Amino acid sequence: MHSYIALLRAVNVGGTGKLPMSDLQAMCREADFTNVKTYIASGNVVFQSAATAKFVKGELESRLLVFAGKPIAVAVRTATEMAAVIASNPFPTAAPDRTVAIFLDEAPPPDALANATGVRDEEMHLGVREIYIHYPAGIGTSKLKLPATRNGTARNINTIKRLAEMAAELC
Repeated sequence: MHSYIALLRAVNVGGTGKLPMSDLQAMCREADFTNVKTYIASGNVVFQSAATAKFVKGELESRLLVFAGKPIAVAVRTATEMAAVIASNPFPTAAPDRTVAIFLDEAPPPDALANATGVRDEEMHLGVREIYIHYPAGIGTSKLKLPATRNGTARNINTIKRLAEMAAELC
């Protein structure tokens, strides 16, 4: 049995994609995922499944399409992968609420940071399937645009740590 974290893109943020977490939990249980727990209302769910990550992603995206009537992207990580995201944080002394990892399905392209626009004081670093960004002045005032993150979903370090802990508790 694998412990997974699924991160839904653009739900319950800025008035887009309303999805009650109770409905997300029900979708996961209907897909035969076990020990299902959500964390805050921004589309974070931790669970166990014997299926592959690829299957889990496809199953959730199919169910979300039916629910929402439009595609909702899902990034899936194992408990081990999420722990590695925390361990690989290139900004460990930065404020965790001003540091994010943007989760991608694939490795970011080598030129991802070179294609950034609107850069001010942000610090950026490529990860395995993530792009880390530290926003010293806060994310709310940033004008940063990274084309490579178009289909990604961001979580701050506080959220990532909590999700990693929740997934580790399932192991």
